Amino acid sequence: MNNAVPVNSTTRAVGSVMRRELSGYFATPVAWVFIVIFLVMAGVFTFYIGSFYERGIADLAPYFQFHPWLYLFLVPAIAMRLWAEERRSGTVELLLTLPVTTWQAVVGKFLAAWLFIGIALGLTFPIWLTVNYLGEPDNGVILAGYIGSWLMAGGFLAIGSCMSAVTRNQVVAFILSVVVCFGFLLSGLPMVMNLFSGWAPQVLLDLIADFSFISRFGSISKGVLDLRDLTYFALVIVFWLIANTVVLDLRKAD
Repeated sequence: MNNAVPVNSTTRAVGSVMRRELSGYFATPVAWVFIVIFLVMAGVFTFYIGSFYERGIADLAPYFQFHPWLYLFLVPAIAMRLWAEERRSGTVELLLTLPVTTWQAVVGKFLAAWLFIGIALGLTFPIWLTVNYLGEPDNGVILAGYIGSWLMAGGFLAIGSCMSAVTRNQVVAFILSVVVCFGFLLSGLPMVMNLFSGWAPQVLLDLIADFSFISRFGSISKGVLDLRDLTYFALVIVFWLIANTVVLDLRKAD
């Protein structure tokens, strides 16, 4: 019974921050611009660059295979304002003086942005309707792809949120986020592994390969919901949110 109060208090605090942030997205044109760009780019990558019709296969492989690269720039664009703008305008001090802890504020802002990205992802359902109209796809695989895509977006977002807390400048936050996220994308690719294969032990090679967003997401998008891949994305999100909290606490102590 004694533990129920802090848990409920934490839930209310996180929920309050999340609602505040989510309503803020749709109060400005930023949300609508992001959604339009995301939907247009998803369609271009799927039907034109991904040669959807030429393949003659009823699946969404062309749609999901470009998600890592689509998120590489679009998610940092959302994440860069999470804390950099708060610090630039001085409202971060006001936020952290409210009856919420730094961790609660970090989680609340992250969940709002993650939910917003989930809304944008969900609005691509016409692509799913199209492939079902043209053929008989495995909708279980498609569902797994959507789950994996949202989890990967969460990983990108957690990294971007932490980078946003490092600086007051949104452009700098964006660049830092892209660089770090790019490292997670390249990890495990042959061009990177070849740099280490000549001298690094196999244990290190396996560790580098395990950090790859592309390989983890690739497995899930094929319909394989491996607990190890799901756990990986969950740990990435938690790690970077903790780092985000530490950065803000250090800035607050300055």
